[in-house]
Amino acid sequence: MVHILDEEGDELPPGERGTVYFSDGPRFEYHGDPDKTRSAQDPRGRGWTTLGDIGYLDEDGFLYLTDRRSYMIISGGVNIYPQEAENVLSVHPKVADVAVFGVPDEEMGEQVKAVVQPADPAEAGPALEAELIEYCRERLAAYKCPKSVDFRDELPRHPTGKLYKRLLREEYLDKR
Repeated sequence: MVHILDEEGDELPPGERGTVYFSDGPRFEYHGDPDKTRSAQDPRGRGWTTLGDIGYLDEDGFLYLTDRRSYMIISGGVNIYPQEAENVLSVHPKVADVAVFGVPDEEMGEQVKAVVQPADPAEAGPALEAELIEYCRERLAAYKCPKSVDFRDELPRHPTGKLYKRLLREEYLDKR
């Protein structure tokens, strides 16, 4: 059975996003990593486990996955799901590809960063950065939108199309 939980382990109603947990499944543990095993278990000790997906159930009980918990950005104590900004920016006509993730911020803990592959590389620069941030703010709360945008000729993807967001994020962590 699927359960959607908030940070305290309370079940959320249909339509509300939270961490996806499963009950009645086999117990598992991460080899040699008891901390990771504990972090995958229900905070209330009901025996439910998670693989780290964020999602919600609709009124009919269908599960919708929206993000990964490991990608969640915590800025000023607020949880921000980067998929929301990615969904907005990905439909902008000047964006060919986009990745949104958290980068270190001394004051807020993390801040929202976007890395964009522009449809026309010649347009990359401060004007397009401002346009994309404004476009996002017109559609989402400002705190969910990137504070800055960097441009790349191409984003790192596996041949199957999976975005290697971790590789991008590690570049920014290494710059600290």
